[in-house]
Amino acid sequence: MRYLYTLAMFLVTPLLVLRLLARGVRSRPYHRRWPERFGFFDPPGFSGSLWVHAVSVGEVNAAEPLIKALRRDYPNAPLVVTTVTPTGTARVHQLFGDSVFHVYLPYDLPYSVSRFLKKIRPRLALIVETEIWPNLYFACRRRGIPLMIVNARLSERSLRGYAPLRGLARSALRCVRLIAAQSRTDAARYRLLGATPEQVLVTGNMKFDMPIPDGAVAVGAEMREHWGRRRPVWMAASTHEGEELAALEAHLQVLQRLPDALLLLAPRHPERFKLAENAVRSLGFSVATRSGEGVPSVSHQVFVIDAMGQLMPFFAASDVAFVGGSLVPIGGHNVLEPAALSVPVLVGPHTFNFEEITRSLIEHGGAERVADAARLGSGVLTLLRDTARRERMGQAAQQVFQRERGAVQRVMRLIDALLQE
Repeated sequence: MRYLYTLAMFLVTPLLVLRLLARGVRSRPYHRRWPERFGFFDPPGFSGSLWVHAVSVGEVNAAEPLIKALRRDYPNAPLVVTTVTPTGTARVHQLFGDSVFHVYLPYDLPYSVSRFLKKIRPRLALIVETEIWPNLYFACRRRGIPLMIVNARLSERSLRGYAPLRGLARSALRCVRLIAAQSRTDAARYRLLGATPEQVLVTGNMKFDMPIPDGAVAVGAEMREHWGRRRPVWMAASTHEGEELAALEAHLQVLQRLPDALLLLAPRHPERFKLAENAVRSLGFSVATRSGEGVPSVSHQVFVIDAMGQLMPFFAASDVAFVGGSLVPIGGHNVLEPAALSVPVLVGPHTFNFEEITRSLIEHGGAERVADAARLGSGVLTLLRDTARRERMGQAAQQVFQRERGAVQRVMRLIDALLQE
């Protein structure tokens, strides 16, 4: 079956290139560094590297505490970090600068992955969350490179998606030394996909170990002083197409009762920044942007955060946070960022990418689920008008965040054991 898969990969590669061209029209970084996607790049001449693959921004953020632990415990080992998306790439450079070597992960073609592994010569491969690439996995086994899936998660939707290729997925997973799963549910799904019970361990979710950026709380407090401490502020973060409009409809509802309320709107992807700003203006809101005015004034009703990697101070400055990708069937994004800052969380019905975390927050009173724009508006309004309830929710969210920490330490013990073999 792997030969048929490889043939299919060769056949779809031109379509992947066309997709890069199309996406590059709206986001120019997709037009850059194409040779790396086929394994062509100039490595700095190292061997025995520790390689971490994190597909995009969310996975890079999840891997941040692990990468920092690897730098601390193995200071002499070169660190290679791969991504697939330009936004993930930008986040790597923002977090780690030149302390890691970044390159795009090549397409899963035999010659591309062989060329890639020959150049980075890893001592250990760490794949973050859900990335099963059969040719890459087989190449690691052939070269004797121990491969570990860390912070492993597998949604019910992903499990169904692998169903037509279950035999191939099972063979690929047999190339993996260890699967460090986020939860018992994820562990069970990996076993259903073909992993052996001995391969799979539950270590928890590394996102609970994410560091709160230095000064985020102080910067948030400073922004609130500038906007007005008593001014109601809520945030719609990591929004996708359709969710900006839902947030703006909700904000109209909020403004009817709280006319000085401010919405912080942060689209998930850079190509949506201008689209979101145009949508705000078309509905007649007074708007400011991060790239333009820098900060909102008293007269602004909506502030568009058209910048990457700046959410934490804005979460800290918010009274309530809606986390996007959940009103549309994307699967949700990281609800722990506002939770870590004691900010009550609202999510839509689609949270299958963060089902365990979201369920825990809701069960412990740190988050609430809303069905649509109208219920988002009423949920935000209720919390903005009820300080005591808002504070209870924020404290509950922060307690869940603190209670579940420690996954990185458990994963590092497994890594240490693999490297000592």
